[in-house]
Parts: sequence; structure tokens; C-alpha cells
Amino acid sequence: MTALVTGSSGHLGEALVRTLRERGAPVVGLDVVPSPFTDRIGSIDDEAVVRDAVRGVDVVYHTATLHKPHVATHSEQRFVATNVAGTLNLLQAAVAARVRAFVFTSTTSTFGAAMNPGPGDPAVWVTEALAPVPKNIYGVTKVAAESLCELFHRRDGLACLVLKTSRFFPEPDDDPAVRARFPAANAQANEFLNRRVEIEDLVAAHLLAAGRAPDLGFGRYIVSATSPFEPADAAQLNRDAGAVIDRRVPEARDLYATLGWTLPDRLDRVYDNAAARRDLGWSPRWDFAAVVRDVAAGGRGRSGLVDAIGIKGYHGDRYADGIYPV
Repeated sequence: MTALVTGSSGHLGEALVRTLRERGAPVVGLDVVPSPFTDRIGSIDDEAVVRDAVRGVDVVYHTATLHKPHVATHSEQRFVATNVAGTLNLLQAAVAARVRAFVFTSTTSTFGAAMNPGPGDPAVWVTEALAPVPKNIYGVTKVAAESLCELFHRRDGLACLVLKTSRFFPEPDDDPAVRARFPAANAQANEFLNRRVEIEDLVAAHLLAAGRAPDLGFGRYIVSATSPFEPADAAQLNRDAGAVIDRRVPEARDLYATLGWTLPDRLDRVYDNAAARRDLGWSPRWDFAAVVRDVAAGGRGRSGLVDAIGIKGYHGDRYADGIYPV
């Protein structure tokens, strides 16, 4: 089966193209930015470009998007053009070409303010049932694109799964306060407790979604590393996360002390991936305990795919805040 990967010069797009090529599968990469993993240069908001790219394709992996770091540099109209109109173009072309499966990469950022517990409240246990409350144009446009996917399934019978991914980029955190407190490797290891997925596992979820889409029809799935926590932990996580970590992953504290790392004081949310594991047959390799064990054994707590792709950033320029505009 021939696959189209949009956003093939980005982190996830490159990872998908790399993996499919290694498996000998025919794949076409589409992006506005040239790269060794991009076969066609063009924008998804150009209907003609999209129609041509989808012709002869069996599976569409739609990863192209404007991200949260682009909010400071791109207009709201540009977000709508790329994230909404671009997705619409792809869905229309996919129906016309009778593609077998359409996999849309969305984000847990769509939940937005719904993931902010009040003082003294339990951490938010995030499942697909949580109603989105987007905080910015990025979240708004991704919610709209998800709704378009659902419409095209209901109206046209397109097999389309939405994967709501948690953090997977290797770049340092976009919050200066987090960067000031935690080294990047420390911060990202902490996120495997509740809000990060390893890109190797993320690719696996996308490939499984393409295979399952014709049977499932439509669905939204949170794709994040399996958390060591249970819903019963939520109240304590937002007050004293360290105590819960000691209970659930007791080996972590000694390793962190050896590395000079710091565990989080509190966690305000936990992403629950149970539906993706159940319906997609997804078994992510990397979780917090696996990262801790790998680092303890002298590893880097991540797959080789992360290093192969490297840090890309989100803009061509440098800013006063490093790779993030201020």
C-alpha cells in the first residue's frame, strides 16, 4: 500500500517516512520545506497540490500542522488556512481517491483549560471523554480539524482515526521557568509520568491506526506513554507528586539523586492511553519506569530514532528566548 505523509520534513513526518522506507513500503512525503524525506514540495492549503499528492495513495498520514510555538509568529488566518482548510483539502481528496485509511495527528493541547484543576482539586484524569476548552488558535483549529474528520466519516464513509498526541519533540521546554529549573533530559523524563510519548512508540501507534481504521471507522485516541498512576492517585498528585512516585516507581528517587535530577512537586494532569492500547492493539515500549531503567543502565532514556531525527526547532530564526519567539 502506498502512503502519503504530510509534514514529512517535521519530527513525526520524518519518523514515519524513515520507518516506512526501512520496511520497504512505498511512501510519498509532502511538505513546504525540502528535506531528504520529502518528495513533493507544496502546501496542504493548495487544493491542486493536495489532489495530485493523494492520487494513487492508499493511506494518508496527516501530520502537517502549525504548532503552538507558531502562535507568536503566524496569524490566526494562517492557522485556519493550514490546520483547517488544509485538512479539509486532504479529506476531500482522500474521499475522491477512495483511500483505505486516513490518520490525523491531533494533540492533547485541544483539551486546554479543561486540564487546569483549581487549588486543592485533584489532578485532571484526561480521557477522550473530556470536553475540549482550547486556550489558543492552535487548539481551536485542531478541534475544528478533528470535527471535519468525523464529518467525512459520517457523511462519506471515510475510515479516519484521530490520534491526540502528547509531547514528543526533543527540543527544550517552551516554558522558560521549566527550563530554568530542570535540565532538558530531566524535564522530559518527568513528562513520561503523565504527558509525553516516545517518537518510536508514536510511529507505531500511527501504523497500527492505519491498519485498524477500516474496522473502527472513526475514533479519537489519546496517544501518550502509559502512566504508572491510577485514577485514585489524582488527589495526591496535585499536592505531593513525589510521594505517589515513590509508591509507584520506587527506584526512581535514587537514580534521580545520582543524576542530580529533580522529581516534580505536583502534577496537574495525567493522560490516559487505555483506549489506544485497547482498540489499536498498541503496546508502547517507553514509559517512565523504562526510561529510568535505561538511564540507570547507561542509556539515554530514548530510542535511536530521536537522535536520528534530531532537534529541528519550529522556525528558521533564532530569538531572545533561544528557539522560541518572545
